[in-house]
Amino acid sequence: MNRLSILLFLVLIVFVPVAHAQTVAPPQLDFSLNRDWGYGGLGGQIQGHFSTRVRGPDNLERVVFYLDDQILGEAEQPPFKIRFVTDDYPLGEHTLYAVGYTSDGRTLTSNTLHREFVSAQQGWQDAGRMVLPILGIVFGVMLLAAVIAWLGERRRAPISPGAPRSYGIFGGAVCPKCGRPFSRHWWAPNMLVGKLDRCPYCGKWSIVRAAPPDVLRAAERAELEAAAPPPVPTDETEQRKKDLDESRYLDE
Repeated sequence: MNRLSILLFLVLIVFVPVAHAQTVAPPQLDFSLNRDWGYGGLGGQIQGHFSTRVRGPDNLERVVFYLDDQILGEAEQPPFKIRFVTDDYPLGEHTLYAVGYTSDGRTLTSNTLHREFVSAQQGWQDAGRMVLPILGIVFGVMLLAAVIAWLGERRRAPISPGAPRSYGIFGGAVCPKCGRPFSRHWWAPNMLVGKLDRCPYCGKWSIVRAAPPDVLRAAERAELEAAAPPPVPTDETEQRKKDLDESRYLDE
């Protein structure tokens, strides 16, 4: 009997809390928190300007937002949304949720969010600790790709001036430094207004956009003309001597 009692006691400990949890009603409002400006890091730490928003049934008339059981604000028309600044409240752990009221007299509850309000200094420090390693990895990969591409270009046979070429899926650009057209590299970072790319001819870095085909063909013709040898100038003394000799025959 003692063993059976112990077994029943263990069953109750394991299964009764689970059954009780399954009977808890789910939230009736969808409560969300959005960052407008500031820091929102790992571990629920936030700092700056934030917005809270609630989505619910069509007959939702009013929503009251709470911070630690104190009213944070109210919204009486969709979108049911308010804004707040974390610096206006004490630092530390806080609980955020909302209660809604419908036109048929029902009171609805939302899910609960737990966040830690931190100072601006701590927010920037934590953001720097997250962002700087990522930037280091990105620039390291870019540098490695540039070195590999540069070594590949050194082994590649040079393209003769004016030779037609295929510019690939990233298009071609005209170097603003030397004026020669080249294919934009896949590893070149996108700077919104163009790709920060290195000209394989002069070695200079520039932000270049993909040029249309007629501009690229014109640049090919220009580099061909620039590479053509200049005409050999006629020696002025020799020309005068020739003219003098020809004039003697005219006098006779």
